[in-house]
Amino acid sequence: MTDVAPPPRSFCLIRHGETTANADGCIAGRTDVALTERGRAQARALADRAWPMRIALYSSPLSRARETCDLGFPGLAFTCHDGLRERDWGVFEGRPLADQPRREDTPEAGECWPGMQARVHQAICEICAASGAALPVLVCHSGVIRAARLLWTGGGVGARPANAVPILFQRSGGQFEEKEL
Repeated sequence: MTDVAPPPRSFCLIRHGETTANADGCIAGRTDVALTERGRAQARALADRAWPMRIALYSSPLSRARETCDLGFPGLAFTCHDGLRERDWGVFEGRPLADQPRREDTPEAGECWPGMQARVHQAICEICAASGAALPVLVCHSGVIRAARLLWTGGGVGARPANAVPILFQRSGGQFEEKEL
């Protein structure tokens, strides 16, 4: 995707806590997998963070992201947004990460990379516009974060982001700088 309007403001992305698929080195994508005990501890650690301002919390509809919200932001309501779901890897779901096709390839019965980028672009722009004065904090997935990097930082997709670590996409002119909070 080229020449897409960036979100109107800064936002924060957080990959969910570690899952059973992460621990087993498997492709989960849209498969709904549970957090591990380590993943739950990672999520709970988010509750100890001080945020620079009031936040508006959003989540992927997959249970690993919703549970990360529940544990990491106890008592704070969040909104699920379908556009924050992970990429559908089709026939590769459940297989070892070593079998994952190139990002640019469309997996059989799966989602194409440009389609995912368009979905992520729309979701993040909608959420940023709806968040008022609050910082939008989105609990999502590795693929969503990588799409955002490619869309707005001027760099590549980068390494797989760590679990349950807030990444601020700070608006700087027409692009964004990525930094851990």
